[in-house]
Amino acid sequence: MPEGHTIHRIAKDHRPLLVFHVPEVSSPQGRFADGAACLDGMTVADIEAYGKHLFYRWDDGTVLHVHLGLFGKFRIHRGSEPPAPGAAVRLRMRTPVATLDLSGPTDCSLGDEVDRERIVARLGPDPLRADADPERFHRRVGRSRAPIGGLLLDQAVIAGVGNVYRAEALFVCGIDPERTGSSLGEDERQALWDTVAAMLRAGVKANRIVTVDRAELGLPPGARHRRGETTYAYKRRVCLRCGSDIRWFPLANRPCYACPGCQR
Repeated sequence: MPEGHTIHRIAKDHRPLLVFHVPEVSSPQGRFADGAACLDGMTVADIEAYGKHLFYRWDDGTVLHVHLGLFGKFRIHRGSEPPAPGAAVRLRMRTPVATLDLSGPTDCSLGDEVDRERIVARLGPDPLRADADPERFHRRVGRSRAPIGGLLLDQAVIAGVGNVYRAEALFVCGIDPERTGSSLGEDERQALWDTVAAMLRAGVKANRIVTVDRAELGLPPGARHRRGETTYAYKRRVCLRCGSDIRWFPLANRPCYACPGCQR
């Protein structure tokens, strides 16, 4: 499932292609035909990302909610003549500068600001947003006896973190994923928040997850991280720093990766 950096990058990339444009909207697959008919010919007013959710606002107050889930994907076709849509394309938005095709989302539905607020009310703070309140994260984690490795995946605690950033932030902060939230001190909680925020921002900029400092790999400035060397713990067999075998175990229904030497 795409993590928060991907969703914010999608919003960033889509804004110049859609906002203030009047796209032709269709549903080649047919599952969103009624919704597409409602949007066709209206102006896109804004695009917002929150955690793993996208909200497309139209000038009449309609809000399109998109959650990519496990299989959802956007494809952008530049220019005025896009290829014929595939059979799985649920939503196509076409402007003079580009055509955006959405396939396989968990949710693609119409609502209004009330519906948007209802979705956001279920979510914790998103570190990539200017309005994020880290104190909400501190309170939820500090009161919980659940493992911090599970709390980081709980979108009601912190929005946008997935399995990769969970493993990487805990490794960088030297925190065992099985420690309870309430056992973490304020400085540890703040370090986790700051680390996640920095990693997510880097992911938006690079449009990929790269958490390893290039200096630790001896990479010269400008050199691209090699495949398999972009993370400290996630899907690694041996710890990059201490050489210990990376431990793998299920936590919150997802495989969790940790170094027994660096995360005591």
